[in-house]
Amino acid sequence: MGNKAYKFRIYPNNEQSVFLAKCFGCSRFVYNHFLRVTTDVYAESKKSLRYKEWAKLLVALKSEFEWLKEVNSQSLQQTLKDLESAFVRFFKKLGGFPNFKKKSNRQSFRVPQHFSIDENGFIRLPKMTPIKMVIHQELLGTPKNVTISKTPSGKYYASIVTEQDIHHSPLNGSKIGLDLGLKDFAITSKGEKFENPRYFQKSLRRLKIRQRRLSRKQKDSNNRAKTRLTVAKIHEKVANQRQDYQHKISLKLTCENQTISAESLNIKGMVKNRKLAKQISDVAWGNFLTMLEYKGDIYGCEIHYVDRFFPSSKRCSNCGYIKEDLTLAIREWECPECSIVWDRDVNAALNLMLFSESKILLEEEKFTPDQLVERLGMNRSTGSGQEAPSVP
Repeated sequence: MGNKAYKFRIYPNNEQSVFLAKCFGCSRFVYNHFLRVTTDVYAESKKSLRYKEWAKLLVALKSEFEWLKEVNSQSLQQTLKDLESAFVRFFKKLGGFPNFKKKSNRQSFRVPQHFSIDENGFIRLPKMTPIKMVIHQELLGTPKNVTISKTPSGKYYASIVTEQDIHHSPLNGSKIGLDLGLKDFAITSKGEKFENPRYFQKSLRRLKIRQRRLSRKQKDSNNRAKTRLTVAKIHEKVANQRQDYQHKISLKLTCENQTISAESLNIKGMVKNRKLAKQISDVAWGNFLTMLEYKGDIYGCEIHYVDRFFPSSKRCSNCGYIKEDLTLAIREWECPECSIVWDRDVNAALNLMLFSESKILLEEEKFTPDQLVERLGMNRSTGSGQEAPSVP
């Protein structure tokens, strides 16, 4: 059994939009209130509050603010659980310290129970009339919870999580190495290249004009709200284009191959480079690798990661020679040992495939270090190639 999410567009009327705004506002208020309380309590007494303490304080908070009783109580409890998850991720060093939620950002609240979908395509939520929903695919499994969200551009969505039997496909296809870059988005060890569309860069001129107009509008005015929607729609279009492109590539790669070897990238460290931060953020490597992982589980493809310090671009995949003076400006280089001219990205993808394959064999067959070096075609003393491994 596993969980699968379905995201559908919903179209609330004016009355329903007003009530949804109350739900968003109450959830945001509860989240920010207990984030502030927890921070203050820890600063004074070094005591950490968790969900059990927050749930008790929530009862008293409802007595103080009567309008909190107008929305679904379980949605407010789910907000506290989200806050607890944010703190857990922070203490495990998986994320930053929880931030206060803003009204201008994406708004959401979750309903864990007492919701249903009728035959006419309407979703029923507690304390609300049925909302029109466009169901563009069959909803399978048992619904567990639904999250109602509103994007900065003003669109409403319902994300329904269901529990169902997920059948995983057997391993099939070939093994490839995958090198991610900026000149080309992805390069495989077979020489296949996927171009970098640079969606954000193409929309940058139009975005600068709209943002300049937004900065000149009077704060809290209607014209500023209208201009903010225009800017939000541009960002949303760029995100949709990028996501659609990565969905197509990840689906193609996971369906055609049984093993994909990629480099473990330190993306947070890479975006600190002020010269390449915008380009690295535009390609969204982290989101793409996440797509590869969950689609690989479904379509029968294993994703392996190679250590980020492995010299995949500098090492000749045929003989093992290391070119120490290789810079980013050099796109092709000739190996002085075996005289093969390499495209640096294709060579890196080949190295990722060979190195990952050797590590897998090392775990299964327990190779000695000398046997592993011999398999990679490298001389232990000089680093030059002796016997080149066969490259598929």
